[in-house]
Amino acid sequence: MLSRRAYLKTLTAAGGLAACGLPVMAADPNRLWEKGVVASVQPVATQAGVAALARGGNAVDAAIAAAVTLGIVDQHNSGIGGGCFILIRRANGQLLAIDGRETAPARASRDMYLRDGKPQPELSQTGALAVGTPGAIAAYDLALQHAGKLMLADIFRPAAEVAEKGFAVDTNFARKLKSTAAKLAQFLGSAKALLKPDGSAYDAGEVLKQPDLAATYRNIAERGPDWFYRGEFAEKVAAWMKDNGGLLTAEDFAAYKPIRREPLQTKYRQCQIIGFPPPSSGGVHVAQMLNMLESFDLTLLASKKDGTFEHLLAEVMNLAFADRAYWLGDPSFAQVPRGLIDAEYARTLAAKIDLSKATAVPSYGRPPRATENIFSGKEYDPAESKHTTHIAAADAEGNWVAITQTVNTTFGSKVIVPGTGVVLNNEMDDFSISPGQPNAFGLIGAEANAVAPGKRPLSSMSPTIVLRDGQPILAVGAAGGPTIITQVLQVLLRVLDLQQPLDTAVAAPRVHHQWRPDELRVEKSLAPAICKSLEERGHKLAQTDGIGVCQAVGLEPGSKKLIGVHDPRVPGSAAGL
Repeated sequence: MLSRRAYLKTLTAAGGLAACGLPVMAADPNRLWEKGVVASVQPVATQAGVAALARGGNAVDAAIAAAVTLGIVDQHNSGIGGGCFILIRRANGQLLAIDGRETAPARASRDMYLRDGKPQPELSQTGALAVGTPGAIAAYDLALQHAGKLMLADIFRPAAEVAEKGFAVDTNFARKLKSTAAKLAQFLGSAKALLKPDGSAYDAGEVLKQPDLAATYRNIAERGPDWFYRGEFAEKVAAWMKDNGGLLTAEDFAAYKPIRREPLQTKYRQCQIIGFPPPSSGGVHVAQMLNMLESFDLTLLASKKDGTFEHLLAEVMNLAFADRAYWLGDPSFAQVPRGLIDAEYARTLAAKIDLSKATAVPSYGRPPRATENIFSGKEYDPAESKHTTHIAAADAEGNWVAITQTVNTTFGSKVIVPGTGVVLNNEMDDFSISPGQPNAFGLIGAEANAVAPGKRPLSSMSPTIVLRDGQPILAVGAAGGPTIITQVLQVLLRVLDLQQPLDTAVAAPRVHHQWRPDELRVEKSLAPAICKSLEERGHKLAQTDGIGVCQAVGLEPGSKKLIGVHDPRVPGSAAGL
C-alpha cells in the first residue's frame, strides 16, 4: 500500500493535481481557510474545487468542479452517468435543493425483474436493465445557473485534461477495480476504458488515462447539456441499449429534467437543520431521529462511556428504518407523510425505547395524518412558499454547499457504452424490485418504492446544512448506502451535543442499524467495553473495519474562518484558499 506522501508524489507525476493549476497541498484538518474550502474523497477532485475558487468561482462552482472531477478519479463511486442531490445555502440566505436523481425508463414496469414469478436481483444490479436515466449533468447545470459564477464549460474543460493526461490510481480505486474486473470484462466498453489490454486491473500508483471520457467531457463543455441529453451521447446509449436488451431510450434522455424541491427544514436544539426531501429518505429520517433524541441528555449519556449512548442511537435508527421501509418513495408517486417528522410522533416512538435493553421493532409506525399533508412531488416555486460520494464546500461570502452523488454500487451497472468512457448507474436496484426482496445494501421496501415509468428510486443520500441564528455553521454528507443517514446523524450529534471538533466528530467510531437485518453494525475501533455492554443489552453485533465515508466543512468556533474535514477512513482531502 502506498504511503500518503508517495501517493501524492505519483499524483503530481501523473499530472493529477498539477492539471488543476495549483500546487499540491497536504490535507490538514486543523488548517483554517479564509476565502473558501472544499472537502472530498479524492485529492485531485479537491484541488479542482480549489482551482475553481482561484478562478473567481464561489463554493457552488468549487463543489461542482470537485463533483465533475470525481467522475474521473473516483469513477467507481459517482460520475455523469449517475445522479445527485445538491443542497445550497446562498450568501443571500436563499436555500436550494436540486434533485438530480435518476429516473426509471418510460418502458419500465413494476415486475420487470421477475422471472417465472421470482425476483432476479442480478438484473437490477448489472447490465442494461439496471440503468436509470442519468441526472447529474442537468442538476449541475441548474445549480450553476441559480447560484454559481462560472459556466459549465469552465468546469468540464479542466476536468477533461485530467482524464486525458491520466491520474495515479489510488488504493481504493485499485481495490474496487480488482473486485469488479470480472464483471467489467463482460462489457467491451468497460474493459477498454478501465482494464489493461490483458484484462487485468490497474495497481495503485499506476496511471490510468481515459481519452474517451475526456472527449465526452469536452463535448459537454463545447455543446452543453443538450449534447448529452438530446444529442450524440443519448443516441449512442440508446443504440447500445436496443442491441443489449435494455429499456433506456433517447426519448428518456430528452425527457429528463432536474427538479428544484423545497428544502426540508426542522429544528434541533438551538439549530436549524436543512435536509433534502423525498425521494431522499435521509432528510426525513435524520430529522425524525433528531426529534426522538431531543428529549435525552446526550452529553450525560455519552460521558458515561458505558454503551448507553450507542444503545440509544441503535434504538432510534431501528425505529426510523422501519418507517423508511414502508413509507418512503418518490413523492410524485407515493404518499410520504409529513407526520414522520412530527415532534409528537417522535415522542411516541421515543417512549418505546428502554435504555437498559434492545427493543424489538416488528413493523413500521403510523405517523399522524398518514394520508394527508404529504411531501409534494411538484417542483418547488419559492414565489409560492458505499458507493456514492460526498462533497462539501463553503466560501467567505456565505455560500455553503453539500452535494451527494452516486452511480449506486461499485462502477454502477458495470456498463460503459463503447466510445463514451462514462460508467452508467445501476440505480434501478434502489427500487423495491419485489416486496420484501433486499437490494444490494440489504434494504427492503414496499409499494411506495416499486418500479414505475419515470419514477425516481428512493435514496439514502443525505446532504445536510446546519444554521445557527440564521447563519451556516456546518455542511455534511456521506457515502455508504443506508449508512449515509446514520453517519450524518452521528456527526451532527457529536458536533452539536457533544461539542466535539469537526475532525474528531468525523473520525469517531460509528454504529449502524437499519431494522432489517436485525443486527447492529459497529466499527472495530469501538471500545471493547462498549461492545460488551451492547451485547448484554441484547444487540447482535456485526463488527466491520469501517462504516461509510463522510466529508464536512464547518465554521471555526469563535471566528469567521472555515475548516474542511475529510474522512480518515480513506485518503481524501480538504483544502482551500
